[in-house]
Amino acid sequence: MRPIWKGAVTFGLVNVPVRVYGATEEHDLGLHQVHDKDAGRIRYQRKCEKCGETVEYAHIDKAFEEGGRMVVLTAEDLASLPVEKSREIEVVEFVPSSAIDPIRLDRSYYLEPDSKFPKAYVLLRQALAQTERTAIVRFSLRQKSRLAAMRVYGEVLLLQTLLWDDEVRTVDFDVPDGDVRISPQELAMSAQLVESLSSEFDASKFTDEYQVQLRSLIEAKLERGDDVDTSTLFADAAAPDAGGEVIDLMEALRRSVERAGGTAAPAARAAKRAPAKRTAAKVATAKETPAKGATSKRAKAG
Repeated sequence: MRPIWKGAVTFGLVNVPVRVYGATEEHDLGLHQVHDKDAGRIRYQRKCEKCGETVEYAHIDKAFEEGGRMVVLTAEDLASLPVEKSREIEVVEFVPSSAIDPIRLDRSYYLEPDSKFPKAYVLLRQALAQTERTAIVRFSLRQKSRLAAMRVYGEVLLLQTLLWDDEVRTVDFDVPDGDVRISPQELAMSAQLVESLSSEFDASKFTDEYQVQLRSLIEAKLERGDDVDTSTLFADAAAPDAGGEVIDLMEALRRSVERAGGTAAPAARAAKRAPAKRTAAKVATAKETPAKGATSKRAKAG
């Protein structure tokens, strides 16, 4: 691993020198675009629309255009911004870890102590762990001002950049409200399904099946060329049978619970027995309550 940035975490008068490393990486296979006619590689060139020349990155500046006016910003211009020059990860506040909505989490970075005396690093890590708090910090990285959450991850400090408030979209479509009727039986069965699928999360149990199948396809085509029969190659990976069309929600929940290894009998029986109980109650009432005519006849006979 190579550090991508060096600076210092600052909170109060405490200064913690750190090196920043990318904590995640993509595992997707790299695919090129090619011409379907002759498999020639499709390449994109950086051409200037004025002179038609192909331009190297070293000669490319950035610009902002608005209202027909353009402002060109050179690399030197951008580097001159005070925020860009800063090498501080400034702690703004400490908040409960549960206060950070996961929708705001973006990229993750490991922080390594960059000092021969890592006491301040260890102290900050232990303080966060003991108080169960997360530090909200500000810093600048790659020409962007960042807001981030700094928390304990195993034995290291982890920095997770946060989306700014205006980068999280508001919901602008209709959502179901309280007018939707949910029966007690449906709710009970749903809770049973949730319970039957409950477990401790372990990311190592999950596999990116698309990438596995893509690699299998590539290896098969390398070996056999275009004669690969994909229907045979992926016969074992066919989509699981949904068990036929299910229209009734209770029936779908019942089947789901059984498929998850649970037993839907109690909730299912309760749902099925409910109408029968009401019918039985009516019959019992009819038997126990004599007709008005019968009551008057008995009274006369007495």
